[in-house]
Amino acid sequence: MFFYAVYSHIMSFEDALRQAAGGTIIDLEVTPGARETKVPSGYNEWRRRIEAKLREPPEKGRANEELLKSLSGLFNVPTSRISIISGATDSRKSIKVSGLAMEDAIKTLRGRL
Repeated sequence: MFFYAVYSHIMSFEDALRQAAGGTIIDLEVTPGARETKVPSGYNEWRRRIEAKLREPPEKGRANEELLKSLSGLFNVPTSRISIISGATDSRKSIKVSGLAMEDAIKTLRGRL
């Protein structure tokens, strides 16, 4: 029973989120150039990252811009409150949503993952 409780926690998408000063940080694994945009599109339990598929290619910041717009709509916050804090040129990114409580992020994502 103990093993199951620990194991089930490891696989939780909540492991991709952490509270930060003034907001929430979300670890993402982004696939640009996908057939359709879907944010979030799943959870990578091994990397502990929420997956996002974007139609835009990773050229001249187009995929990052689409990601910020998608997250803005998902969390109902202006794009000015969302910033990429690491991984701007990598498929693995960490973003910060200022003014978003971790509990609210979890509620929003739970309905979509």
